[in-house]
Amino acid sequence: MTKKVVASNRRARFDYEIVDTFEAGMVLLGSEVKSLREGKASINEAYASEKHGELWLESMNIPPYTYAREGGHEPTRPRKLLLHKREITRIGEKLREQSLTLVPTKVYFSNGRAKVELALGKGKRTIDKRETKKRRQQEREMDRAMRRGRR
Repeated sequence: MTKKVVASNRRARFDYEIVDTFEAGMVLLGSEVKSLREGKASINEAYASEKHGELWLESMNIPPYTYAREGGHEPTRPRKLLLHKREITRIGEKLREQSLTLVPTKVYFSNGRAKVELALGKGKRTIDKRETKKRRQQEREMDRAMRRGRR
């Protein structure tokens, strides 16, 4: 199985404590697929929400394809996500009960089909973010010390 990552949201792992992840397909227009294949997409401000038993990806920016006829598509339009019904109900229950947020972490092509990796996350507080930063800094310093020790 080949995966070609188009866009990733590294900030999501910093801002949210990831509880669970899901892979979903997207309903896209032809010009959107062409633009994604060029590697043009941004999911930094994107989020997913449940409406009437369906999941929708909001605020994902796919710039118009340069060579598209009649202007192409609207860059930030809501896009329907394709998941099994039981997955949608399970996600919906977790969103309501545990007050979690559904954020996209990656957009990629898997066997020629555009997919998005969604993560159920609980928002971190500022204190937690500071601890994460501190832990990363300590790990970096340890790695540097180990490299110096080998020389």
